[in-house]
Amino acid sequence: MREVPELTQEQRGRELAGRVRFQVVEVTGPSMVPTLHHGDWLLVQYGATVRPGDVVILRHPFQQDLLVVKRAAERRRGGWWVLADNIFAGGDSTDYGTVPEELVLARVRARYRPLKKDQRSVWGVVTWAVSALRPVTAARSVSRRLRAR
Repeated sequence: MREVPELTQEQRGRELAGRVRFQVVEVTGPSMVPTLHHGDWLLVQYGATVRPGDVVILRHPFQQDLLVVKRAAERRRGGWWVLADNIFAGGDSTDYGTVPEELVLARVRARYRPLKKDQRSVWGVVTWAVSALRPVTAARSVSRRLRAR
């Protein structure tokens, strides 16, 4: 009988990504505000081609059991330079440098914002319904572009 080798965590992750092309994940924390908020749900695609400006899911370079969501700003020698949309939150390449390509796992395709408890009025539900499901594109949010620099 042939012995089957034990898979490392990275190999299991690649194997899972090969089978599960799409997955739903929840956002925690404020680093991607105004694009993403704490409690938003994301539809992510594993193995998708990443381009500058895309929002991506990656393994934290120093805590690889921690998955983070950031914007891939540019490709550099050695991997991707990733940034948080909220410049005051930190926790991006300005703290830990270039992220190796193999740590970038998935590209965010869409965002779903759940209905909040205080959105019970007719107007609140209508505005939620209009904005609850949105694609996440490489373009930065309008509020980011209008902010004074």
